[in-house]
Amino acid sequence: MTIQVDFQLDCKGLSCPMPVVRTKKAIDQLEPGQVLEVQATDLGSLADIQGWAKSTGHHYLGTEFEDEVMKHYLRKASASESKKERAHSNVIQNEDFQKVLENGSDFVLLDVREPAEYAFDHIHGAISIPFGRLEDQLDDLKRDQVIYVICRTGKRSDQAAQLLTKYGFSNVINIIPGMSKWSVEKTV
Repeated sequence: MTIQVDFQLDCKGLSCPMPVVRTKKAIDQLEPGQVLEVQATDLGSLADIQGWAKSTGHHYLGTEFEDEVMKHYLRKASASESKKERAHSNVIQNEDFQKVLENGSDFVLLDVREPAEYAFDHIHGAISIPFGRLEDQLDDLKRDQVIYVICRTGKRSDQAAQLLTKYGFSNVINIIPGMSKWSVEKTV
């Protein structure tokens, strides 16, 4: 299948949040209706780019896999289709979440990074549900339980927190800046 693209963006070798950051800048340079191809190697970019497109009104067309490279295709939204990007309002800083851990409160810690990221470094007791699978696994979580969501930088966890809230989860908190700045001893 050959897809007509107006611009190609090389994000190979970059990890979250950089593919989405660069995609935002590139799509701003396009005219509505034009198609952007984002080449990435970070598996998390699949869910990240889909989630970002959905939250901003840009049209995620699909992804092709070519060896180790994913080619994500996006169509820039028109002014009437685009949505203002927003952030989940309920957040907690890493340092404050460390205090929650120390107090031993009743909560769920949801890690929405990819399985490989989780395997090499996670907070003891965290449940791993990658962002790309979260919508399919909502029944694994209780809607009335306190849920802290973490990822590498706070971007995927922000999208996950918004998704959970949309589906009726009443107490969802995004941990920022996430695992990239987690400074206490990590227990795997």
